Amino acid sequence: MLKDIRAIVDDTMVLSPEDQDAEQVNTNWFGAPPHERMGMSPDEVVTVFEETAAVLRDQVARSGHQGTVTYYVWHDGEAGQLRCSVCTRKPGDLVFPVAYQVTDDLRAIVVEFLEDRAPGSIQWGALEPIPFPESEPVPMAVWAFDLTPFGR
Repeated sequence: MLKDIRAIVDDTMVLSPEDQDAEQVNTNWFGAPPHERMGMSPDEVVTVFEETAAVLRDQVARSGHQGTVTYYVWHDGEAGQLRCSVCTRKPGDLVFPVAYQVTDDLRAIVVEFLEDRAPGSIQWGALEPIPFPESEPVPMAVWAFDLTPFGR
């Protein structure tokens, strides 16, 4: 999985503020079976995402793109995957079908993924009652990294 995360820097990045749907090609997802997850440390996964962000920032600077660029990572619990993407939106304007909250704590997102022993499913003992309508769902945590080249 770490090799796959590093490899996204070799993909063609689409930055298209006028057609942000085209930027969906920048989305990557990473899964690993439980036995592989147990063999990874949160710190090594975080380091790979941070190193990848630094390389992507350099690529954006070389591209000459003018404007906001955000790299972001989240755990899609329903799919049992870590996901990341790049877009020309600000962190507070990302598009998700659920409520989200930007966090500086990438490690917590990675730990949540690594500790998921039933990726993409809910274990019988982990079922929880449906909350009453007046309770708000917990927003999904999203780590966002500004790729906008310095000085812009």
